[in-house]
Amino acid sequence: MSLASVRAFFAERAPDIEIIVLADSTATVALAAEAHGVEPARIAKTLTLKVGERIVLLVARGDARLDNRKAKDTFGAKVRMLEAEVVADVTGHPIGGVCPFGLATPLPVYCDVSLKVFEEVLPAAGAINAAIRIAPERLVDLVGAQWVDVCQTAG
Repeated sequence: MSLASVRAFFAERAPDIEIIVLADSTATVALAAEAHGVEPARIAKTLTLKVGERIVLLVARGDARLDNRKAKDTFGAKVRMLEAEVVADVTGHPIGGVCPFGLATPLPVYCDVSLKVFEEVLPAAGAINAAIRIAPERLVDLVGAQWVDVCQTAG
């Protein structure tokens, strides 16, 4: 059902974007990078975060780590990962397929500025074996996201 909601999202808002469905799981950054033939940094992972009592999505490059200090300063409260068992209920997507498209519940979406170094990134598309290729700026436009600087990267 989650892949179906993502398909409906793109059919309505961006019919030119192709959803790539593979036979094997791409549920982790490493698996996705290998399957799509890109470096792990180009995988746009979506984190479901609890900020105080709010739930938000953060899309960040695959090799980025959440910087707790930056996140608290940016969001105005302590940030923690949402419990795995709640993620699917809130997003409508399984762990490993979470993305900011076709959500079960409208959620604020933020994109870390670390994505801007790439012309194209690969976020999941609602299933553990589905993804899309998209320019970071277009991703932000499609989901009404805001740019934030809340991650650390190795490079």
